[in-house]
Amino acid sequence: MKSCCVIGLGYIGLPTALLFAEAGIKVLGVDINSKIINNLKQYKLHINEPKIDKLLKSSLENKNLELGKKPSFSDVFIITVPTPFLKGDDVNIPDLEYVYSAVDSIIPFIKKGNLIILESTSPVGTTENIAKKILNEKDFNLDDIYIGYCPERVLPGNIIYELKNNERIIGGINKTSSEKIKDFYKIICKANISSTNSRTAELAKLTENAYRDINIAFANELSFITDKLDINVYELISLTNNHPRVNILKPGCGVGGHCIAVDPWFLISQFPVESKLMQLSREVNNLKPLWIINKIEDYLTKLSNQSNLKLGIFGMTFKPNVNDIRESPALQIINYLRNKYEVIVCDPNIKNHNTFKINSIDYTIENSDLLVFLVGHKEFKEVNKKNKTYFDFCGIFTD
Repeated sequence: MKSCCVIGLGYIGLPTALLFAEAGIKVLGVDINSKIINNLKQYKLHINEPKIDKLLKSSLENKNLELGKKPSFSDVFIITVPTPFLKGDDVNIPDLEYVYSAVDSIIPFIKKGNLIILESTSPVGTTENIAKKILNEKDFNLDDIYIGYCPERVLPGNIIYELKNNERIIGGINKTSSEKIKDFYKIICKANISSTNSRTAELAKLTENAYRDINIAFANELSFITDKLDINVYELISLTNNHPRVNILKPGCGVGGHCIAVDPWFLISQFPVESKLMQLSREVNNLKPLWIINKIEDYLTKLSNQSNLKLGIFGMTFKPNVNDIRESPALQIINYLRNKYEVIVCDPNIKNHNTFKINSIDYTIENSDLLVFLVGHKEFKEVNKKNKTYFDFCGIFTD
């Protein structure tokens, strides 16, 4: 395979495109957002990841990477577009509009022998539906093209390394597709690559993040219980994890990002009767930001003088040491508090925000009456709180 077209240049698509370009594949990176395309051509990035800037510069200069708004003929097509959900009263429904729009955009350019790979998180059966659509519209047989699903397993802030070194799963619509796609990913992936069918691969991706959501929900439930008992939840978990077969995660201010907070809904919406534990975990983790807000407000109501009170909020991203605010519970908390109180926000990973000013650590401490730590960024670990009252909702001072 000599050429590759990557549809969607977000947190997964852009690093994937750059790694294949680095390996010598001629890559066309496609995104419908003109601003993203124009900025990338000028070496301006819309995501903050180590090594991305150097890879972008070298790939554009050696012309292994081209950028555009529309796909073209290629040996391989990789779809890495967003799959958000539509919020409902009880169950959130996956929105596959971007996936099927991407499929429609590449159909005119698909030739016999092409690889078509879906990486976007999707409900079970999506890859099969894509295959039926392509085969029907192109009047191809199953032996004419190779179609499969290959979910990513990356940690924001370390995506390039993890795309190279994390194990991958390839789920083809048949065994030949799995093997062809597996051989292609060997170009950039140094770790083991397992082969299965597309449905199992799709379910594996959803299972991984639903499992993590359940673990976090257990930790957050413990934080509710220990608060009632006046017990330090982080000390409790540390002691409990001394057991050789116990590994409880740390509670935080909720669950965010585009994976753990989203993926369980793909299974819940498909299997509402069989997914009761997942539904309860979503309920618990969605409750945590409201619980934190109540804790802060309960404290504030006990103060004799609340006039001109300033809250110093530390952290607004969905997890430590990244600049990603997607589905961030910390941001949810901040948006509620700032409508009732004066807040001073500090996050060393966010340079600018379109709603409120981002302040330095020192300024936030000096000018705040109450300090609230929501995200455990490394810069906060050694902060001098100067004997001020504070809430630690991320366990940063218990490590």
